[in-house]
Amino acid sequence: MYYDQRWHCGLGFMAATHIKAYRQIPDARIAAICNPSGRHLDGDFSSIAGNVGSNELIKLDMRSVTAYRDANELLRDPHIDLIDICAPTYAHAGLCVGALNAGKHVICEKPLARSAKLAQTIAHAAEKAKGYFMPAMCLRFWPEWTWLKQTIDQRAYGKVLAARFRRVAEPPAWGQKNFFDGKESGGALFDLHIHDTDFVQFCFGRPQTVYATGYVKFSGAIDHVVTQYTVASGAVVHAEGGWAMTKGFGFHPSYTVNFENATADYDLIRGAQALKLFEKDRDPRAITLHAPDGYVGELSHMIQAIKEGHPPTVVTAREAQSAVEICEAEEQSIRLRKPVFL
Repeated sequence: MYYDQRWHCGLGFMAATHIKAYRQIPDARIAAICNPSGRHLDGDFSSIAGNVGSNELIKLDMRSVTAYRDANELLRDPHIDLIDICAPTYAHAGLCVGALNAGKHVICEKPLARSAKLAQTIAHAAEKAKGYFMPAMCLRFWPEWTWLKQTIDQRAYGKVLAARFRRVAEPPAWGQKNFFDGKESGGALFDLHIHDTDFVQFCFGRPQTVYATGYVKFSGAIDHVVTQYTVASGAVVHAEGGWAMTKGFGFHPSYTVNFENATADYDLIRGAQALKLFEKDRDPRAITLHAPDGYVGELSHMIQAIKEGHPPTVVTAREAQSAVEICEAEEQSIRLRKPVFL
């Protein structure tokens, strides 16, 4: 059986990224694409670039792909099993609820919504729906972060004493009309930093309090944030995220986690030596992981869940709602200049 998917509202970088990922999944076939503006409905995504992924040029063979400009028309197509929503954040709620009400399986890009109230609307619809729903929180599937989650859970090097996550970049060169409207996108706090906010709750549970500082540079929302999370284990946990660096800085995700008996350090700029482990009385060593990237991982997980007849398990709509709620608390902490309880 094939599991088909589509995009709506933009067909931009993330849609092209998902196309590349689906091409690596044997049970996936792209049956339709949708964009009300008409852009890229010829299947040519070769002009699109972003901050992660390969430089592979994407051109779909449109002889086997239906192009839609009307989302409702697409939802009436009985041959479509899975709807993949890569629209701007402000459109997520309407598209998700509409697709779920149409009986489709749905995967939606992060953040789930611009507000916790809208995220709750999506989560409620997902719980009532016939089809399965998964928020595309790709960091939970990224090999170096999957390794870290397993290492924490297994206490392979003892408990975590401290964890620092960092995701900083120059302003995105794509989708600026959407990203730079902070009222709609939420700025870097909601669109970029939310990756690490969600990963903190994935590893340590929902924080008890957050204390954040940050600033606005060009979007009208928070473009750079540093947050301290109070977690139940007592570990010292903080994360920094932003897209306000000077052009040419690039994209730099990293983490450092100090266990009782070892330190794990990841930095993308080290290439093949990106993930290093430091243990007492041993030379530092690179950890080599042989797994597809997080995009392939998350989409494979969704398709496998559909094939097996159960909802996806690694991330739920309520967890994505929680991530939005935590980001709202961080936003409030910045405004009030004090810790906020969750």
